[in-house]
Amino acid sequence: MRERALRLALAENPALPGRLVSRLIDGADEDLADRLAGRADLDRAQVLALAGQSDDVAAVLAGRGLLEAEAVDPLDRPYTAMVLIEEGRGREEWAVAFADDPETKWRVLLAACPRLPARVNLLLAADPDFEVVTELACFTTESDLLARLAGHPCADVRAAVASNPATPPPVLAELVTQRSGTPSSICVVCARESVPFVHDPNCPRLDCELPPGAECDGTHQFVIHNLLVKAVDNSATPVDALAGLTGHPSIFVRWALAGRADLPAADAEILAADQSAGVRAAAAAHPGLSEATIRRLSGDGNGEVRWRVARNPSVPLDVLAGLGRINSGRIPPRIADAGPDEVRELAASPSPQLRMLLAERRDLPPEVRDRLARDPDAKVLKAVAPHPGLSEELLRDMVSRHGARVIVPVAVNPDASAGLLFDLARHLPPVPKVFREIAGRADAPAEVLELCLADPRARPIAAAHPALPPDRIVELLADGDDRVAAAAAANPALPVSEMFRLLGPVP
Repeated sequence: MRERALRLALAENPALPGRLVSRLIDGADEDLADRLAGRADLDRAQVLALAGQSDDVAAVLAGRGLLEAEAVDPLDRPYTAMVLIEEGRGREEWAVAFADDPETKWRVLLAACPRLPARVNLLLAADPDFEVVTELACFTTESDLLARLAGHPCADVRAAVASNPATPPPVLAELVTQRSGTPSSICVVCARESVPFVHDPNCPRLDCELPPGAECDGTHQFVIHNLLVKAVDNSATPVDALAGLTGHPSIFVRWALAGRADLPAADAEILAADQSAGVRAAAAAHPGLSEATIRRLSGDGNGEVRWRVARNPSVPLDVLAGLGRINSGRIPPRIADAGPDEVRELAASPSPQLRMLLAERRDLPPEVRDRLARDPDAKVLKAVAPHPGLSEELLRDMVSRHGARVIVPVAVNPDASAGLLFDLARHLPPVPKVFREIAGRADAPAEVLELCLADPRARPIAAAHPALPPDRIVELLADGDDRVAAAAAANPALPVSEMFRLLGPVP
């Protein structure tokens, strides 16, 4: 087990000599070949040898641009051929052959390729299996073809057309008006079951492919509803065509509508008062909401609604200050878009919340950044500590004032010196996460990495670091933790002699 883990790790070591790469290829199983296929230094002979291992590995190489059509037999490597077709590097005759393949899965995969030749699109559009045509309607970028498929007798195909952003807006507007089916229509439900039919959510049939809640009474209401939701959610659908849907009985229609950035403000106001928290949350970020509505939503009992209020570019600063913890890695637009004068005002704000959000910005003037680095509130310091350009004096001052509360973001700072990193790793009480952060830094020095090796979760990260002394990396190959040993085997600073030893003699 250990020997296999080390071979897999060696396969990803960027310093592995070419002779040993070829050695691994010669005896590779599927997993090892897959690892080797991701290497950046493969020569032509190695690429072809790996491609001969399996269709899956060859497909990976084709996706990386290392295999061309001339080196692929579509009968022997169909998945690889499909990858090349999808990327526009396959041959047209391959696509034609796949379009005529008796096995549906190949026609479905082909239909998902966006840039197919015109004659292949025509073959797929006429396919007797509606699953193939539906896939084509989802992924084709041909507007004329989409306009034709919008009149397809299968309602599922029309729903796929409604979801495609390449569908012409007038076609989408017409699809929105299709609130009921026609007697000649076909849907995913009535194509499989006798109507009226309601799919049991606890359906015991193992081969059943119907989605939960699927039903049809002859009007194809399930798939027509699905079509409407997809059309509303499609930003290419003209917003004028969606008038009157704010009171639609389906929560999914209202939810999709509320999330549209081009929704008229009057409609956004209606949806901001919706009984569904999901709909209110989707509407809460709309920039056209009135201040009164934004203030009301800021006190909503649902946390997602309040978070979305914080994302509203029109949110008043006092509302933003009172929202409490905002669970987001993104800076609210109201703060991100603040100009130079407002940035200085925010830095002097009595609200720690606003100062903290401002401190997340990485484009602050040096004087504002340094002012925030002296802030008395630990939340502000945690936000500003990773900011490039901070002096060591300011970084050390943060740690001396707030200790464990700011030590991790200080360790992330790209300008933290080797001496500071060493002191952070020796901080008492120790902060386990700081070892992982330091071990992941490209500039971490060997003496600090040695301290990181003492932490169980940081140990595999540190073992892969090329700044470790070679003899220490060799020691770690025998570590009791397989993750650590594998990380050492993947370390580019591992002596080449050890790589040869691990793999045995090379012919």
